[in-house]
Amino acid sequence: MRAEQEEWRCGGVRWGAGGPSLAWLHTTHGERSTPLPAGRPVAFTTGAARRCVGVRRGGRRTPCPAGAELTPTAVSAQCAECARLDRSHSVAADTALDDPRPYDVYLAWSVPGAVKAGITAAEREGVRLLEQGALSYALLGRGPLMAARRAEAVLGAALAVPDRIPYAAKRAARCPAPAQESRAAELAALHARACALETLPESLTVLPFTPVHHDAVFHLGRLRDDCGTVVLAPGRTIAGTVAAVAGPDLYLDAADGRQLLVDARQLAGWALVAAAPGAETTADVQVRPPGAAGPEALF
Repeated sequence: MRAEQEEWRCGGVRWGAGGPSLAWLHTTHGERSTPLPAGRPVAFTTGAARRCVGVRRGGRRTPCPAGAELTPTAVSAQCAECARLDRSHSVAADTALDDPRPYDVYLAWSVPGAVKAGITAAEREGVRLLEQGALSYALLGRGPLMAARRAEAVLGAALAVPDRIPYAAKRAARCPAPAQESRAAELAALHARACALETLPESLTVLPFTPVHHDAVFHLGRLRDDCGTVVLAPGRTIAGTVAAVAGPDLYLDAADGRQLLVDARQLAGWALVAAAPGAETTADVQVRPPGAAGPEALF
């Protein structure tokens, strides 16, 4: 167990102003990151077990005291105890209501016909939307945390705007992605309806409609509809060159001609060791059959 704790473990994909990167966690040496530009070779082999990544707050990480083992297919990279601690002071869980920072209320387009609403700290400048894998978004307003929370609730109650979209639907909508014009039209229509509401908080400053699209930063044009999803397990090798990164999803072009999708939410917690360049992918790969249901069938 001690030897495992001293290994570098994957922390998943992180987004910043410079684009996506793969985070690395170490009990002694802290955190590092590897940029993931399109065309970068990636080759690694998973270790013997996947373990909890602990709690990250305020830019600092506290390792899981138990080094809890996780199942390979779990979306969360935290054990139950670390997840509970993480949510004990969280805006998402309404347990950090004293946050003095200004917050943005956003409208995010991820799938046809279902624009969602959410909030994010204004200082993050849209990084939250990159993390979520939203293809397009527009800000509705900015104000104190409680005003932003109230606006989000008003949108849900008055306009039936959801605050969550199933992730499988988001992934399915990327390839092929609808035109930016149609996405912007859906966002503009909801933005106008929201601005017409008389129940938005007075302390929320309504912002003009300005759509932002992530086609270029996600490299959506590189995605293929026959992409296969990697099934992570101990001692499996995954290799290829980066084709695209969208939200937490890493797309690799393998040497054998396949395109592979690695869900970095499930990659987080694995100890990874470098594999030889051009190594063969030995992990199982699930391919969606031709004619499989589109995103509208995943709700």
